[in-house]
Order: sequence, then structure tokens, then C-alpha cells
Amino acid sequence: MINQQVQYETRGIRRVLYELGGFFKNSLGNFFSLEFLTVLIPLLLLWEFLPRWGIIPKSLIPSLSTVALKFWDMLLHRRLVFHVLYSMGRFFAAFGIAVALAVPIGLLMGWNLKIRAYVLPLWQLLSPIPPPAWVPMTIIFFGIGSKMHIFLMFIGIFYPVLFNTYQGIKDTDPRYLAGARVFGASEFTLLRKVYFWHAFGSIIMSLKTGIAMGLVMLLIGESYGGRMGIGFLLGQAKDYFVIPEMMVCMVILGWIGWFLIEILKYVEIKLAIWKVGR
Repeated sequence: MINQQVQYETRGIRRVLYELGGFFKNSLGNFFSLEFLTVLIPLLLLWEFLPRWGIIPKSLIPSLSTVALKFWDMLLHRRLVFHVLYSMGRFFAAFGIAVALAVPIGLLMGWNLKIRAYVLPLWQLLSPIPPPAWVPMTIIFFGIGSKMHIFLMFIGIFYPVLFNTYQGIKDTDPRYLAGARVFGASEFTLLRKVYFWHAFGSIIMSLKTGIAMGLVMLLIGESYGGRMGIGFLLGQAKDYFVIPEMMVCMVILGWIGWFLIEILKYVEIKLAIWKVGR
């Protein structure tokens, strides 16, 4: 019994390591592809030498090496890692809540006409409101702090995920549904095995959009009060006109967004095998 448990644990660890290896191979392969490097390397060279040669004022756009040195300084003396982790904790809390609500509601809206009749008018009323417009009311209700930041990110993530999930379900090919019904599939089976997988690509795309909107609202939220987070660092750098520090924060946000989107792309490759190679 103990030997079997050890075998299961070993297999589980091997599986995790295998998936991690596949993820990094896929994501780094995209990052270091010849096509991408052909674009990236000239841009980095221009970033380094145009300010050095005086073509672009250093006071406005510092060189790449200056930004890199600033990044190292912030890493050592400004507790940069803690700021990043603090922001990511808030982000993942908002992202998890938004996805846990938006995906099921979107599925039900696309699947059931009665639910759609109740929810769709409310969504059409609220969704045109730009997420930053929620800031004043959010401050009044939640005050300045983590609750406000999480709610603002939730608003930015919720609507695109809900809409794309609903649209993906609504656009399900009727021929797939008719074929499944011929084999005796119930409505719940259709929801799980036809509707959901037909909308899976739309859901993944909506999560990518949600990541971008969530990071936007992260910056907006953390710029209002607070003493921790990437948005706080960026706002402080803006107030004191420390451009290298501003650019460090921008690059870090770009890395975070890229990494999260690569995770979603890998999930899509593993689960939506019919789309691989398209």
C-alpha cells in the first residue's frame, strides 16, 4: 500500500515536471523564435544607441542599459519583488472571482433563452460604462485599499469574459447539436460536451483580453492611495519624474502579461487539440 502511494506521488511529480517542461519549451520557443528576434534585437539596439547618440533626449527616453541598471537597483533596494507579489496577489484574486462568475453566467446565457432574457438587458446597460468610470463610486463604497483595487480589476475582467463566453455559446453550429441529439444527448450533456468546447476558443481569447484589462485597472486602482504595488511604484516615479523607474515598471507589466498569456496559450494547446497547427 505504501509502495503504491509512493508510485502515485512519483508519477504525479513527473507529470508536473513534464508539463512545466512543455510549457517553458513552448513559451521560450515563441520568445526566441527567429521571426521575433529579427524584430526584437533591432528595437533593443535602437533603444540603447539613439539616446546615447543624442538623437532622442536622454531626459525623455533613457537608454536600455540605464533602465537595466535601474531595474537592478530597484531589485536590491526598493523591495521590487514584494511590490510585484503584492500586486499579483490582488490581480489573481480579482481574476479568479471574475472568471468563476463570468464563465458560468455566459454559458447559461448562451444556452438558456429565459436566463438570457433576464441577464442580457442588464449586461447591455452596464457594459458600455468604461471600467475607469467606476473609480469614484468604488472609492465611496470600499474606501482606498485592497477591496477597491480588487473590485476595479474584477470590473475590467468580468465584462469581456462574460461577453465572449456568451457569444461563443450562442454561435454554436446547430449541426453539432442536432448530431448529438440523434445519439440521445441530454441538454446538460450538450452544455458540457458541445456548447462548452465549441466556445472554448472564445473563452480563452476572453481570458487574454481580461488579463490586459485587469492589468490596466491594476495600475488605475493602485495609483489611488496605497503604499505597495507596481501601480504605486509607477505613480511615485511619475510624480518625481524618474523616467527609468517608470520604464522598469512598464517592462515588468509587459513581462507579467506575456507570461500569463503564454500560460493560456499552453492550456489551449493541451486541451483544444483540434486547433493545434491552425
